[in-house]
Amino acid sequence: MTAYLYDIKDPALAEAGTNRIEWAYAEMPVLRLLADRFVAARPLAGIRIAACLHVTAETANLARVLTAGGAEVALCASNPLSTQDDVAASLALHYGISVFAHRGDDNDSYYSRLHAALDSRPQISIDDGADLVNLLHTKRRDLLPDILGGTEETTTGVIRLRAMAADGALEYPMIAVNDAATKHMFDNRYGTGQSTLDGVLRATNVLIAGKVVTICGYGWCGRGVAMRAAGLGAKVIVTEVNPVRALEASMDGFRVMQLIDAAPQTDLLITVTGDKHVVDSHHLAKLKDGCIMANSGHFDVEINLPALKAASSGVTAPRPNVEEYRMHDGRRLRVLGEGRLVNLAAAEGHPPAVMDMSFANQALAAVHIRNNHNTLAKQVYTVPEELDMEVASLKLASLGTTIDVLTPEQEAYLKSWQEGT
Repeated sequence: MTAYLYDIKDPALAEAGTNRIEWAYAEMPVLRLLADRFVAARPLAGIRIAACLHVTAETANLARVLTAGGAEVALCASNPLSTQDDVAASLALHYGISVFAHRGDDNDSYYSRLHAALDSRPQISIDDGADLVNLLHTKRRDLLPDILGGTEETTTGVIRLRAMAADGALEYPMIAVNDAATKHMFDNRYGTGQSTLDGVLRATNVLIAGKVVTICGYGWCGRGVAMRAAGLGAKVIVTEVNPVRALEASMDGFRVMQLIDAAPQTDLLITVTGDKHVVDSHHLAKLKDGCIMANSGHFDVEINLPALKAASSGVTAPRPNVEEYRMHDGRRLRVLGEGRLVNLAAAEGHPPAVMDMSFANQALAAVHIRNNHNTLAKQVYTVPEELDMEVASLKLASLGTTIDVLTPEQEAYLKSWQEGT
């Protein structure tokens, strides 16, 4: 095994990071079961993995499981504000894992650490947002011959990868872990729903009950945020561009309208679309005084921050993770976490119990790539159904929950066409 390297902010934080990692591990029974299996079978022996993920306690436990399976892991951050520096220190000093991550990186230092992870010459890439894949296809193409395949954690990254595949630009097979039922139905809905509101509350300490909360986007993440906001007593408005999702939001009991109409009445605006400039200049001009804006999409482009700065006379920081822009007409508009992922910029991200399933999918998908890369084309694949079902079964077992099993007669009936009325 090659010597591990690291670039962390503060080695003195390692003990605190270990405590945080072990606390999370206790809430991740599926990963613990996989770790036992991986130690025995070593399904990733000798495989080099570069992972660009949020460097949190939950991610640390994925790295531990991959290492238990025999992989050599190089980890870097997928967002400048998502790194938990104590976790990075612990991974480097207590677990012997190569990690390159500092909270608060600027653009240059952020990408320098991605390059450091790629210097390990990976055979499998694990991404959250497709930044590693992008670098491999642009500035590090010399590494492409070594790549067997990769996995992608989030909606934004899958969108980028499918665009690459459609353009014929994708040079190796990718598995869209985000599209696994045990990922998007739980991580995106329950994880994002809870952690987004957690970030807003930690940053602001405002009362949600009675406030008008506008949520841009009603995909799985938007559904979760809307559900949690309503549970806290908010008056929820949903904006959408997809008529089916808009109809679903309406039938779920939420008001649905265009953002330009919602803006004047909105107290808290949350974007979860994965698109650019969802909140644009004409929306900013209509937002009410004191409106709080937060983003829970992957990149900091959903709120048009350059337009906001151009329309303001100055900015102050009344609280950590809060920037207050004074508009020329006297209104105050507040942005949380610099417009980046509020659940990680201002809080700790998803709870470990939900990341347990997402990262179990990542670990099993990596093994699937190792075993099947010779038969995989240069395209984006969904997680094989049998892996998805395995993760769900392991999670149910950890909860002490049993379910029924089809009888041979029932299986035969579901596969037949002869029987009718």
